[in-house]
Amino acid sequence: MREEDCIALLRRTGCSEGVIAHCRAVRDLALTYASDPLVDRDLVETGALLHDIGRGVTHDLCHAEAGGEICRMFGLDEAVAAIVERHIGAGLTADECSLLGLIPRDCMPRTLEEKIVAHADNLVKGTRAITLEERMQHAIALPKKQRRRIWRLMQEMELFR
Repeated sequence: MREEDCIALLRRTGCSEGVIAHCRAVRDLALTYASDPLVDRDLVETGALLHDIGRGVTHDLCHAEAGGEICRMFGLDEAVAAIVERHIGAGLTADECSLLGLIPRDCMPRTLEEKIVAHADNLVKGTRAITLEERMQHAIALPKKQRRRIWRLMQEMELFR
């Protein structure tokens, strides 16, 4: 999907210019991890640009869930919807989703493309790329299990940079 089409969808769903700028920054960083021939660069680019499409509806944690539904409503590829749904932190288990009031489904990133977008999103604060150390400092308030998951995702994805 072309960048212009992604931006048009973000605007159509009510995303602010700040959200759009963040999505572009995540896309730019995500593409630095997508040079391996095993990675579908087009999917990474589209998924990264649309990862916060649900923020046009809500800015709370369920923006990922809402975003996945929006992607399906627009008839986008299921792989894009999965990236959008699974980009929170380093993913959420079905139990964690349930405890957070979300639909109890597995939202753990599985594919390289899903992991790349989740990792890139973890390393972009607003439009500014942050260091791995800064990311872990931001994660200090999270439960130990989630911090470990973010750390493991970082270790895995940094091999692609």
